[in-house]
Amino acid sequence: MDAARISRTGLDVEWQRLQVIALNLANMNSSDAPGTAGYRAMRMVSGPVQSFSAMLDRPAGVGVQAMVASTATRRVHEPGHPHADAGGFVTYPEVDHAGEMTLMIRTARAYEANLTALATAQQMYARALELGKSA
Repeated sequence: MDAARISRTGLDVEWQRLQVIALNLANMNSSDAPGTAGYRAMRMVSGPVQSFSAMLDRPAGVGVQAMVASTATRRVHEPGHPHADAGGFVTYPEVDHAGEMTLMIRTARAYEANLTALATAQQMYARALELGKSA
């Protein structure tokens, strides 16, 4: 049952990555009030949940290793904005819309690949059970 378990961990990780991407896109135009730290773009770091040598004995899949907030911001001159500083600049999180959409497509494809692997593993297990019954 390792193949199905590993695929499920991949599904979980990619689903969480899609949620982070959606959060970044939803907050890309959230401005910082003067003197406060507003929203910062997030990145999810994922990887194996165990060491390489342990994985050779019994693979356990992947997991979220960390959530990293970006320190990059963009400043836009909008003197009439309620969050403008003394110079008339408003601070927004640095979120690359095209980059986030590209990452979303890659993540969706990884999610689909994990679904396919899970379905294949389930078919293999079902076929093994059928073979065991007829033997």
